[in-house]
Amino acid sequence: MHKFPLAVIGAGVIGQTHIERILKTPEFALVGVAEPDEAARQWCAERNIPTFENHPALLEATRPQGVVIATPNATHVEVAADCMARGIAVLIEKPVADTLAAAERLIQIAQDTGVPVLVGHHRRHNPILQRARQIVADGRLGQVLSANVMANFYKPEAYFDVPWRRQAGGGPVLINLIHDIDMLVYLLGEVRAVQGSLSSAVRGFEVEDTGAALLEFASGTQAVMTVSDTTVSPWCWDFCAGEQGQYPRQNVQSHFLSGTQGSLSLPDLDLWRYPGERHWHREMVREQIRVHDTDVYVQQLRHFRAVAERRETPICSALDGWRTLQATLALLKAARTGQRQTCPAFTASRNPT
Repeated sequence: MHKFPLAVIGAGVIGQTHIERILKTPEFALVGVAEPDEAARQWCAERNIPTFENHPALLEATRPQGVVIATPNATHVEVAADCMARGIAVLIEKPVADTLAAAERLIQIAQDTGVPVLVGHHRRHNPILQRARQIVADGRLGQVLSANVMANFYKPEAYFDVPWRRQAGGGPVLINLIHDIDMLVYLLGEVRAVQGSLSSAVRGFEVEDTGAALLEFASGTQAVMTVSDTTVSPWCWDFCAGEQGQYPRQNVQSHFLSGTQGSLSLPDLDLWRYPGERHWHREMVREQIRVHDTDVYVQQLRHFRAVAERRETPICSALDGWRTLQATLALLKAARTGQRQTCPAFTASRNPT
């Protein structure tokens, strides 16, 4: 198999994560990186990566087959549009855009050009989550009625030396909880309404440091989610799923699904059920399901190649990214207004012309 030529636009923290995975994966060739920041360009130069100050120069000089877009959220769609106009498939980091209107524009561009789009909700590539989705689809939990999610951790004070992390949009809802919302959308389907509240009681920044949400799914599932980046806590996916080596792994669970036939905890994939009559006086049994560990970012890149080559359909399409963004923005609005927010299904009439 020939090396697939990839370019990266944006060499910040997540961009560097992609770059490191591309460099260590033999089936890819990193043809260049676009990044205006001098320090980030120096980081690339130390690894002998060709760098460009802007993405048009990168695209013109390298002509990649696929591009990873890891720029600020508000630029995602404009950069993607430039790539797709050249017929280049795009992997766009989450969130897919900063507004629903921008995400809808991306959906329209993808439909008009036929150029593949993959949104970088990397957890969908984790075998744990894929097995959980199969368990739900197979009906082993019956009708899933409730979900409980914790995304609680502590960010050090130095993290907030970057100004945008203290401002609206830079908090744990859009940076962190959006991943957990996407996990539930992947497992349970579309969100139909959201309620929520946010607090900045600890740090006092413009942005939240703690929040809670109630998500109502079209399927009837009710999900309760909590998030905080100022709690000393092991209960979050990043700590207990082992996806990223910079976090010490904790032997705890962070996600719980409860249904009429059984319940499932994650990431340990323990399935609880009654072996006979369902009755709260009866003993339950626990089935322990195990899957192989994998590097989800490498799996995402391999899937992206297959998507770009039209061998697979996106596991997280532009429309999927829109659904997750809609629910996340609805949470922020619900917290701001104190009112329950509905999440209408995407229809052709919403698709801009």
